Amino acid sequence: MLEINRINVKYGQIHALHDVSLQVKAGEIAAIIGANGAGKSTLMMTLAGLLTPVDGQILYEGRPLPKEAYKVVGYGVCLVPERRRLYANLTVRENLLMGAYLRQDKDGIKADLEKMYQLFPFLRERLKQYAGTLSGGEQQMVAIARGLMSRPRLLLLDEPSLGLAPIMVEKVFATIQEINQQGVTILLAEQNAFQALAMADQAFVLETGRVITPGTGKDLLNDPLVQKAYLGVIHKTVAQS
Repeated sequence: MLEINRINVKYGQIHALHDVSLQVKAGEIAAIIGANGAGKSTLMMTLAGLLTPVDGQILYEGRPLPKEAYKVVGYGVCLVPERRRLYANLTVRENLLMGAYLRQDKDGIKADLEKMYQLFPFLRERLKQYAGTLSGGEQQMVAIARGLMSRPRLLLLDEPSLGLAPIMVEKVFATIQEINQQGVTILLAEQNAFQALAMADQAFVLETGRVITPGTGKDLLNDPLVQKAYLGVIHKTVAQS
């Protein structure tokens, strides 16, 4: 579905992504893990059309991905950005409708709003509430629902668990799995490496702008180097006498 071939992204003189290549298959959950500053958000914004690579190629369903963000959404790719980025002074319902701004099918939009209320039951009671008054976890759910209102086939999630209480983190990851089971392909950038790898079909470790370790989620979850660097697992060597 998504094929990234040796892309390089720079901020002025700062080389943020170095020859990054990876593939995401239709129907799977793919995870990108890495420390702060590794380039995860840069990669996600590049895929969303908010940043332009200096070279390399991004293909989506066999076609070059547009460089304009609104065209990327029209292709069926939607980014739920880091820290939610909701319109705080708009209501929950208005935020959801912003996700469908490219659509003209009023009946379809109405039907999808109902689907969002089923996926996130609290929404129905909060439709007239300003998004800025919601808790962090509730805002994250609204941000995901807003993204889904564009009817994406590929959903990009940038740090969806950032700043959330543990109980909300569990709810967010459970929701991501449910969305995937409904047929949406997921590319997830996440610092919570354990949760991300546990649910991922395949995963990539991004370090200083480079993909250093690709593999299945299970393989990386059991990789001693990944465990030490990102999961806080310390392996002790027992001396042989």
